[in-house]
Amino acid sequence: MKYGFDNDKYVKIQSEHIKERIAQFGNKLYLELGGKLFDDYHASRVLPGFKPDSKLHMLQQLADSAEIVIVISAVDIEKNKVRQDLGITYDMDVLRLRDEFMKRGFLVSSVVITHYNGQSSADAYRQKLERLGIRSYYHYTIDGYPNNVELIDSDEGFGRNDYVETTRPLVIVTAPGPGSGKMAVCLSQLYQEHKRGVTAGYAKFETFPVWSLSLKHPVNIAYEAATADLNDVNMIDPFHYEAYNKIAINYNRDVEIFPVLNALFEGIYGENPYKSPTDMGVNMIGFCISDDEVCCEAAKNEIIRRYFTALNALATGDGNDSEVKKIALLFKQANINTAYRRTTVAARERREQSLGMPTAAIELPDGTIITSEQGDLLGPSAALILNATKHLAGIDHGKKLIPQSLIEPIQHTKIEYLRGRNPRLHTDEVLVALSVLSTQDEDCRRALEVLPQLEGCQMHSTVMLNEVDRKIFKKLGVGLTCDPNRKK
Repeated sequence: MKYGFDNDKYVKIQSEHIKERIAQFGNKLYLELGGKLFDDYHASRVLPGFKPDSKLHMLQQLADSAEIVIVISAVDIEKNKVRQDLGITYDMDVLRLRDEFMKRGFLVSSVVITHYNGQSSADAYRQKLERLGIRSYYHYTIDGYPNNVELIDSDEGFGRNDYVETTRPLVIVTAPGPGSGKMAVCLSQLYQEHKRGVTAGYAKFETFPVWSLSLKHPVNIAYEAATADLNDVNMIDPFHYEAYNKIAINYNRDVEIFPVLNALFEGIYGENPYKSPTDMGVNMIGFCISDDEVCCEAAKNEIIRRYFTALNALATGDGNDSEVKKIALLFKQANINTAYRRTTVAARERREQSLGMPTAAIELPDGTIITSEQGDLLGPSAALILNATKHLAGIDHGKKLIPQSLIEPIQHTKIEYLRGRNPRLHTDEVLVALSVLSTQDEDCRRALEVLPQLEGCQMHSTVMLNEVDRKIFKKLGVGLTCDPNRKK
């Protein structure tokens, strides 16, 4: 895997920058955390070398002076909104996040339920939190938010919200996903703190878009592709340009709300310490790119990956056509199409050669493309793992690592006892079979040992894979895309 990002440098300079911002505001800072604090696989895909838990590792250096407040919207609770990358609802993810933070030594002080308007599901969730010994607070829906500044900046607006009790200089406000109301919680706390005679500040820790890269840099375009369902649009920060005569990149929601934030800051403090939305950020990620070409290539692959993800969601009835069309337009900005992804071309060529059978292709670290097709014993993804590991381990392609005599009893169990319909082995079953054989077969052992070399490799399947296969490739660190076709 080629690296284009200096993770150690990022951890160092980002933590230093946040410490400086805390000191700027009298030792009390509410830090809105955009994106994911850990499991940030989007960042690790577009910035090879960025570790999915880099931000968490960085903030661990500040753990003694920090506490975490987790925000969840009552609307998302009521809708049972699901975090797509993990397949769990937001209300369950709050508990998962809390456990993960606490395991890493963070103080998680409370949960704030936002957009509250008397929802019974939110009341039930709060009762559940109380039974678990977790402090919780309500923040209410404010009519006309965010434009009705006079109401917002009053006892009937932010003043109506519960005051979230905090004890440490750095308060990290995070959530399971976007649209949870993190910024409103931070601003409400500024209002409440000011009423109590406490001077507090606000900053935004948003990874993307990267303000120091160009507007049409592939990494920033990839962010637009990732948020196509939210209709986010990258743009030049006009306030920053006016104040400093310098170009900085932000996105539409922050630019649109800045005049409101400016009025709120002036209402609370008499003046706004920030001259632009970009000023509010503490993101140093753009200064840690060590190989721009590597990151550009990775970002272009991510744009294509998002396109196929949207197509798959549309095919299963979970997506919408506008998201697909928006990402297709981003192709033009990045000057790419699906053929830019070599594995897509190779998998489709193999499908043509196999008369329409499901096929797959993977690009290995040395640039070699390995393909596979569905057979009577193995699905295309299971066959691909065997083909790829044999190549990496230098094993003759003609050798059958798993003998048919071992596969057939597994198939019999799947059909006769487990009442399955597909007798072919999945990727997890192939890996278990290799593990069993590895104690006696040197080639099987060597095939397993090269599995880590698949991390960062790109793969394409001409059919949508089931959840089991998807999870295996995710655990292996393989970048997977699928045509929106059902298996035969």
